[in-house]
Amino acid sequence: MKIHPVKHPTLAQVVAGRLAASILDGELKPGDKLPSERSLIKQLNVSRATLREALKSLSETRLIEVKQGVGSFVRPLDRSNYAQATELALVHRVRGVRLSEAVADSDSDSDGRTPSEDSTDSPRPIRVNASTDTPLRIPNLRQDRLGTFDLISWWERDKVKQAKVMIVGAGALGNEVAKNLALMGIGNIFVLDFDVIEAANLSRSVLFRERDNDRPKAEIAAARLRELNPDIQIQYFNGDVRTQVGLGVFRRMDAVIGCLDNREARLAVNRFCHWLGKPWVDGAIQELLGLVRVFVPEEGACFECTLTEQARREISMRYSCPLLARANILLGKVPTTPTIASIIGGMQAQEALKLIHGIPVEPGKVVHFNGMTNTMHTTSYVRREDCESHWTYGEIVELDKRAEDTTLMELLQVARGDLGPEAIIELDQELVLALECRKCETIEEVMRPISEVSFDAAHCPGCGLVRRVEMTHVITGDEPFLHRTLISLGVPPLHVIRAHNGQEYRFYELSGDLPDTLHFRHFERSATKPSTDIPSADESKTDSVTENAARGRVRLHE
Repeated sequence: MKIHPVKHPTLAQVVAGRLAASILDGELKPGDKLPSERSLIKQLNVSRATLREALKSLSETRLIEVKQGVGSFVRPLDRSNYAQATELALVHRVRGVRLSEAVADSDSDSDGRTPSEDSTDSPRPIRVNASTDTPLRIPNLRQDRLGTFDLISWWERDKVKQAKVMIVGAGALGNEVAKNLALMGIGNIFVLDFDVIEAANLSRSVLFRERDNDRPKAEIAAARLRELNPDIQIQYFNGDVRTQVGLGVFRRMDAVIGCLDNREARLAVNRFCHWLGKPWVDGAIQELLGLVRVFVPEEGACFECTLTEQARREISMRYSCPLLARANILLGKVPTTPTIASIIGGMQAQEALKLIHGIPVEPGKVVHFNGMTNTMHTTSYVRREDCESHWTYGEIVELDKRAEDTTLMELLQVARGDLGPEAIIELDQELVLALECRKCETIEEVMRPISEVSFDAAHCPGCGLVRRVEMTHVITGDEPFLHRTLISLGVPPLHVIRAHNGQEYRFYELSGDLPDTLHFRHFERSATKPSTDIPSADESKTDSVTENAARGRVRLHE
């Protein structure tokens, strides 16, 4: 039997790894000048030849910039050097190599000389906080579906398993994103869509089958993800992201991925994420063209910053006549191909994975991909300082209250206990109070959120004319309907509601809704009965399933 020698990292590799780890940990910051060669030689206890070899390695990987006659300076971490930095740091982070041990194994360097001890400098100490406690995981590739990922230097299995990611839109793009996240083992996936499957979806959506026609996209996609990887936790919601999802759901996500086809939904996701300080990844496709962009609050431009003046006018016109906007919200289907969906969906999932691991992204920029010419380019957006989305909620107070049994009066009393008697409540969407026909001199009380009132309903049933709409989104305490529950007025479960007194705001979350609203327990060993709302935890205890967790709700096998 031939025994191959065990390979050890060279002393120069160990030194480069320690310095790379120091850069990753922030001990050496972008722009910092490294100490002189003499100082580093004394502090690291290595020879000049070893140090120069290590610095050459750092320079070649673009972690430092060497300026002749001036010194060596730390470069910013970006996509061009982050992977190389982690590879260098891996020498001792994963394998547990300690510099002191490496030095002990070599009393002299490759040139036969011992480190210099005649330096008279008083060097600034370098703190290199590289963890040596991370064990090397040897994967069992026969039994561990994620085993090969452990061979990736920057991969952190626990972070991936604990991550919570929301996918908004389960069409062609959403299918690809969801499939990628499930295969990567993202531990908790929330799929959201308001549409149902039709035959035209089958040519572009890898998770749908012909027998799924007229079934909710979110439900079917979630079921197939659970079949694809039974180790992940899944939840789906059939509804409109703009009005039916509580901000508390967004608040608990590590990343949000938008797979949408209209500005209104993108604008809503952008504002929700910015309010709560959450990053989100947007993608768009058309024929063989696509784009990907990451938006991180307070870092570069947001989605609303990217809108042209024409787009702003169109949105403004829609919101100025909101009932008509609801009737015309879908302007048509966008032609796409499964190939561009795979490319852009893969890039979106990859950006989300980087966010989960804390790997640098390029917020406020857009990557364009042209499948006709196979070219790609990146463009930076200009941040608008007057952008209406640039508002971040302050501290959020978690109330043990639920939307279905908490009244406006109860919430107003809480707000006034904190802010004084002048406090008022702001609703996120307009509340339609009444519809008045001046010709027939009739008034119909509505008391429903605007999302539930169609444009057709605005017409008088007597004369057919469009009636005047009375609306409000501010609750002052003088309203005759303060006894109404929040959910009856369009406030979704686990929502965050604003209150202010003219000088300061308070933010209240209906945290009593948390157990039933965000649970990631769909399609576990007990199947839940079909529902168009977010089901409660107790609903998952019916219809025992022994072979496939989704069977009984979604037929996955013939």
